[in-house]
Amino acid sequence: MQITAIYPGTFDPVTNGHLDLIARASKLYGRLIVGVAVNIKKNPLFTLEERIALIESVIGDYPNTEVMGFNNLLVEFAQEHQAKVILRGLRTVSDFEYEFQLARVNRRLSSKLETIFLMPAEYDEFISSTMTREIARLKGDISSFVPPIVEQSLIEKFT
Repeated sequence: MQITAIYPGTFDPVTNGHLDLIARASKLYGRLIVGVAVNIKKNPLFTLEERIALIESVIGDYPNTEVMGFNNLLVEFAQEHQAKVILRGLRTVSDFEYEFQLARVNRRLSSKLETIFLMPAEYDEFISSTMTREIARLKGDISSFVPPIVEQSLIEKFT
């Protein structure tokens, strides 16, 4: 049975930590959808189209993985694509508390969805999109946090 999993997020921008989870999840599930959320409350630096294009440009090695934007409830997006799993990344204990609440709400909204947590590799566990954007804004070196195309896109945004 081919299981579809959704890895949702804002991905503003996609980081090496995100890519680590995508690479590992693509081996665990028959189909992996990277769901890029509109999330206007976060006031993203990159447009939805730019975030999708950046992710697509760095996941070419995973033929069972696709990238899609969405602006509805995650459980509705999952149902539209017959997903059985929501994949979430955990970096810290505080991530767990927030993610645990989200998982319970999603489970209440759709009992057919399971939330699976993955932790990024140790060398990527501290990376966040927020920190990466701030370091880039202040002209710091982000080359170990993101792929080169993402680094270049951030430099262009802040130039």
